[in-house]
Amino acid sequence: MSFKSILQDMKGEFGSISRKGFDVKFGYGMRSRSHRVVQDTTFRIDALKQSCWANMPPELLRDVLMRIEASDDTWPPRKNVVACAGVCKNWREIMKEIVKSPEVSSKLTFPISLKQPGPRDSLLQCYIKRSRSNQTYYLYLGLNQASTDDGKFLLAARKCRRPTCTDYIISLNYEDVSKGNSAFVGKLRSNFLGTKFTVYDAQPTNTGGKVAKCHSTRLVNMKQVSPRVPAGNYPVAHITYELNVLGSRGPRRMQCVMDAIPARAVEPGGVAPTQTEFVDSNLDSIPSLPFFRSKSGRADSNQSGLLSGQDEGMLVLRNKAPRWHEQLQCWCLNFNGRVTVASVKNFQLVASPENGVAAGPEHENVILQFGKVGKDVFTMDYQYPISAFQAFAICLSSFDTKIACE
Repeated sequence: MSFKSILQDMKGEFGSISRKGFDVKFGYGMRSRSHRVVQDTTFRIDALKQSCWANMPPELLRDVLMRIEASDDTWPPRKNVVACAGVCKNWREIMKEIVKSPEVSSKLTFPISLKQPGPRDSLLQCYIKRSRSNQTYYLYLGLNQASTDDGKFLLAARKCRRPTCTDYIISLNYEDVSKGNSAFVGKLRSNFLGTKFTVYDAQPTNTGGKVAKCHSTRLVNMKQVSPRVPAGNYPVAHITYELNVLGSRGPRRMQCVMDAIPARAVEPGGVAPTQTEFVDSNLDSIPSLPFFRSKSGRADSNQSGLLSGQDEGMLVLRNKAPRWHEQLQCWCLNFNGRVTVASVKNFQLVASPENGVAAGPEHENVILQFGKVGKDVFTMDYQYPISAFQAFAICLSSFDTKIACE
């Protein structure tokens, strides 16, 4: 029996078992444009035991799964890889070993891929769709370079206005974008003027992550607990837009300090932190916070983080300066055809030289680019060392109203 026949039979077996009564438990809500969930699935153990694949020799099983992973390398066929990982714990462990991180494979497969750095040698092409009616933004993985009409759903963000700031709640769930959902992965928070933003991750990117105070926590019997989900607020990036006090027309100037990424990560052989799995939330794992903390103290801590980013060796990103085009009478950047509509929101981010050192070739590589291609449609391309989650959060800051920057 050929491997091709085995693969076809295996995929057919999945379908027949599903029709016989598999219970499918949807995980983090990663969807395609048709809103079909193709993410984590778990099946009934008794149904699995009826399958002829239950007692397959480990060596043969690994070989079959490797061939499935290699053959289904794009979405939507890649859902077969995710389905294999959801069969049982044994299959899941094998698939986790086979499927490489986006840094190596340039592919987004599991939800954790969205928290891992992108590919080193190329930009991963995505796009964002804005829904004005419900103030929600949707991130898709581009499946066709020539069109943004179809794509693999990755993340969603909902804008929440508050008296003194604006929050963007980021979730893996297409429909329920809230902090109370288990698919909540982080948020973006701005100040009143829309000039300073902080990106918060629901989970630490490294063991030394520090949790920050959030408004959704309360004190009960002198213990801090969350009324919804015990997810921490770990600051992973700070974004600053320069004030335009003179009101002169021109491109925005922005700077991003990546708290969790060392500046050396952009150099050849540099390494950025990489999450390998979502850690189960636990209230006991969240460090206690001071009972009193003023708003001014919170603002000062954010400001100090921005100013000391280079001193502490954090990666600092700055927008690439555009050039003035005399014939078109506008500011221009080379997006290599990925941006077609002029907008003040368009930008490219490159690494800023560390501690005043002369810029090298690695400081000219575009790490993140964002631009408009149609009404409420924007492209978002990113690469190592930032993740899709971080790139999405930075792009969301460009949507926010900036009273003092326009």
